[in-house]
Amino acid sequence: MSESSGLTNRYAKALYELAAEKKIVSKIVKDFQDIKTLLENNDIFMNMIKSPAISKADKLSSISAILKRMKVDKLTIKFCGTLAVNGRLNYLKQIQDVFLSLVSKTNGEVQAEVTSSSKLDKDQQKKVETAISEATGVKKISLSLKVDETLIAGLIVKIGSKMIDSSIKTKLNRLEIAMRGTN
Repeated sequence: MSESSGLTNRYAKALYELAAEKKIVSKIVKDFQDIKTLLENNDIFMNMIKSPAISKADKLSSISAILKRMKVDKLTIKFCGTLAVNGRLNYLKQIQDVFLSLVSKTNGEVQAEVTSSSKLDKDQQKKVETAISEATGVKKISLSLKVDETLIAGLIVKIGSKMIDSSIKTKLNRLEIAMRGTN
């Protein structure tokens, strides 16, 4: 186990225990989903978090202001503030993933990250959930959907540390590598 994974696990577990004690786990999950969307769609925010040139105090005031504007729970603001003060804000995404995984495990769910070449409609999402449910034997499936237009077609499904890649892009890359090997 690497130092960062132990660190992210400890922070995520501590947050989960606090949220469970205050009975606001679902609120923190919603907050983290909103923050995750912000991280994925805002390069400036992501750069601020990762930049060693920005002081811990500046990161603290910036993240607090952003989260207050997003109207997240006070616990989420305090938690992210603690990460900023301790110089751990760059682990936020990993901590979120571990936290959401803890919540899913506690609820008897399987968390699956699905990347597709285009946005999946409700019917397609149901088919993916059904396939994952049959493969894992778990009834409750929580999908995290992403779009990557470079995939051409197909899906990439990640469940924990396992990944199933049926994308055309990967198949073409494998074919290219195989063809290079025959020369």
